[in-house]
Amino acid sequence: MSGYRKMTPRFLIIGGGLAGTTLAWRLHQRGLPFMIVDRDEPLTSSKVAAGLVTPITGMRLSLSWRFGELYPEALAFYRSIESTLGTRFYHEVPIVQLLSSEKAVAQWQKRRDQPEVKLYLARPEPGPLVNDAIFANPLGGFVQKHGGWMDTAAFLSASQRFFESVGYWQRGDFSPGEVTSRIGKDFIHAVFCIGWEASRHPWFDWVPFQSARGTVLQVTADTGGEPRVVNNGCWLLPRGDGTLRVGPTYELNFDQPHTPAPETIAALEMRLRGLLKIRYDITGAQTGVRPIIARREALIGRHPARPGIAFMNGLGSKGVLRAPWVSRQLIEHLLDGNPIDPEMDLAGNF
Repeated sequence: MSGYRKMTPRFLIIGGGLAGTTLAWRLHQRGLPFMIVDRDEPLTSSKVAAGLVTPITGMRLSLSWRFGELYPEALAFYRSIESTLGTRFYHEVPIVQLLSSEKAVAQWQKRRDQPEVKLYLARPEPGPLVNDAIFANPLGGFVQKHGGWMDTAAFLSASQRFFESVGYWQRGDFSPGEVTSRIGKDFIHAVFCIGWEASRHPWFDWVPFQSARGTVLQVTADTGGEPRVVNNGCWLLPRGDGTLRVGPTYELNFDQPHTPAPETIAALEMRLRGLLKIRYDITGAQTGVRPIIARREALIGRHPARPGIAFMNGLGSKGVLRAPWVSRQLIEHLLDGNPIDPEMDLAGNF
């Protein structure tokens, strides 16, 4: 620990979710010291997240933002951390997208021949797209390659154990006054990675958050050993242990961040009934709040009035895909002076 304190520069990372943990690994890869301070709450957005990575996304079936640039970096990043920790938490699996309406069929007919979209379509396989005895599929669909999902809770837990073992992680919190008093003394930078709660922080309450609560169900069902993620109105994610996760929901108005609303669960179950023809059992539900910033895919950089304070936030539902690339951009800005993409620069926006 004494050798750690002599090293400079030293970073304070406030928040040990996906953003803060990815940032910590970027610093670790550069051999730089840091301290993650996290409240270690049992339910957070990162721990609840399904961790899905899908090239083609949304109601418009568009290519995910900068996917061709972000995906190779994310995959290499997670594989390197898996090698360090000796465990697997990112799973490459195809994504089966079933079309849920005539409008979606018409939309897909426009998209499927676009060169940038065709790159991510799997070759047609013999036989039906899905088992029609298990899945409702009246309108067809397509299979995406280069998709997958990450067990975010396992990633965070394994990372926490590793960083605790080397003295780089501690349970707790910092008030604004404590952070201010220690910048320039104990830490050269304090980076806030506190998700949607930044909207209630006095230093960041001007950032236009539009965070959304989301609920994921835990389900058991005999889907015939289907290993792929299947999406039609909701996604069905097999975890390889006989259980499945089902989601998502998207609620802009909420009171309790981690308490699923009964009507939300009922609406999600209705979509599940529209996807599965077989019996299933709901065994649990988890709820978290996605950190979303209006008109931004992410937001990083220095606080415009507090140069020792930095920010990484707004990764939303695409956090697994975006976090490695975004965290590297922030580190290269703070340490190397590289410019931040204007679309993501905290100091240059709003």
